[in-house]
Amino acid sequence: MTHSKHKVVIFLGPPGAGKGTQAARLAEEQHLTQISTGDILRDHVRRGTELGQQVKPMLDAGQLVPDPILIALIRDRLAGMDSIRVIFDGFPRTYAQAEALDVLLEELGAPVSAVPLLEVPDQVLIDRIVERGRQAAARGEAVRSDDNEETARKRQQVYREQTQPLIDYYGGRGHLYTVDGVGSMDEVYARITGGMKPQSS
Repeated sequence: MTHSKHKVVIFLGPPGAGKGTQAARLAEEQHLTQISTGDILRDHVRRGTELGQQVKPMLDAGQLVPDPILIALIRDRLAGMDSIRVIFDGFPRTYAQAEALDVLLEELGAPVSAVPLLEVPDQVLIDRIVERGRQAAARGEAVRSDDNEETARKRQQVYREQTQPLIDYYGGRGHLYTVDGVGSMDEVYARITGGMKPQSS
């Protein structure tokens, strides 16, 4: 059965929702490879591949890498896998990327399995991010420049504007399910995996 062979999970959720932590745990427990386009880009730059040479000036200038290049990178990464068991965190970011990724996954015979959307109230997120900055400062570590309330609020707004089309897109395809992101890490994780169970039609 090809179903268990392939698994493609796409994580959605605002900054500070704990996506990275939950994605890492899910990847480990369900034998999924975490795919971060940022990591792939940096790897190509480091190895000096043709794609790496193409994107290096863009990254150096802080520009966004065009969708066709990102999709080519992901194709390159997935094509080398026997069974495509992956988790995307931070991609796709736009409707166009979601469509392009769907086309690629269909082509590879590994369509999207699940799209958990972590939902956490804005104020909780902002408190978490500010607290993260406070704790770093207390430990004498460098505080991330975006760990303050004003920047946190801006990031939530940008996230909402960017992500709403993705929510509509995956919701329309029946892949999306919302997860209450408030609670202990274990509670939230149980909700994420609980939503992935094959639904009886």
